[in-house]
Amino acid sequence: MAAAALPKGWQFRRPSVIPGFGLTLGFSVVYLTLIILIPLAGIVWRTSALSWQDFVAIVTDERTLKALRISFGASFVAALVNVVFGTLVAWVLVRYRFPGRRIVDAAVDLPFALPTAVAGIALAAIYAPNGWIGQLLAPLGIKAAFTPLGIVIALVFIGLPFVVRTVQPVMEEIDREVEEAAATLGANRFQTIFQVLLPGLAPAVLTGFALAFARAVGEYGSVIFIAGNIPYVSEIAPLLIVIRLEEFNYAGATAIAAIMLVISFVMLFVINLIQAWSRRRYGYGA
Repeated sequence: MAAAALPKGWQFRRPSVIPGFGLTLGFSVVYLTLIILIPLAGIVWRTSALSWQDFVAIVTDERTLKALRISFGASFVAALVNVVFGTLVAWVLVRYRFPGRRIVDAAVDLPFALPTAVAGIALAAIYAPNGWIGQLLAPLGIKAAFTPLGIVIALVFIGLPFVVRTVQPVMEEIDREVEEAAATLGANRFQTIFQVLLPGLAPAVLTGFALAFARAVGEYGSVIFIAGNIPYVSEIAPLLIVIRLEEFNYAGATAIAAIMLVISFVMLFVINLIQAWSRRRYGYGA
C-alpha cells in the first residue's frame, strides 16, 4: 500500500553497507582533481605564459617535430607489435597447460616490477653490437641499440603486460564449445580465429592497445639507455622536455608537454570511439 502511494518513478532504496553515490562521487572528483586535473592545468597555465608566436615556434621547431614523431611513431609501432604477440601470449596461457606455465605467467608481469632504468640498461647491453642478440643481428646489417629500432624494442618490453592482462580475462570467458561448434559447422582454424574468436576479443584488444600506447608515449627510463639520444635521429620527446628543463627553459618544456598532451588525448579519444563502435557492432561489453 505504501509503495502504491509513492509518486511515479519513486522506489524504496535498500540500505547498503558501502558508501553511497554522493560520497563516492565526491571522493572520486577530489582525487582526480588533485592527482590529474591540477597538474594538467599547471601545464596549460605555464604554457599560456608564452605568446602564440613563441608557442608555434617551439612546436614547429625541427628538433621538436622529430622528437614527437619518434615518440608517437615508435609508441604506435610498439603497441601494434604488442597487440599481436600479447594476444598470442594470452592465448597460450589460457588455452594450454604445460610445464613452467606459472613461470611464464609471472614473467609477463616482470616489466611492472622491474625499474625502468634497469630494463633500459639490460636491453642496451643485450642489443648492443657486442651483446648477445646484437652480435647476431650485426652480420645481417641490423643495428638495434642506439637507433629508433632500439626505442621500439624498449617500448614493446614495457607495454606487453598491458595487452596480455587485458585480453587474458576476456579470453578465459570464451567457452571452448564456441570453437567446437564452429568446427562442427565446417569452419577451419583461420575462420574460427578471425570470424568467431577475434570479434569477441576486439574491445579487449583495443583496450590493451590503448594502454600500451599510452604507457609507451610517456616512457623515459627504459628508452634513454638504448636509444642513443641523438638529436633528430633517436631523441624522444620526454627526453627533450628534460633537456629544456635543464636549460631552465620552463616555458619551452611545458609547451612540448602540452602538445604531447593534446596529441595523446586526441589519439586515445579516437581509440575509445573505435572501442565503443566495436562493442555495439559485436554486442560485447554492453
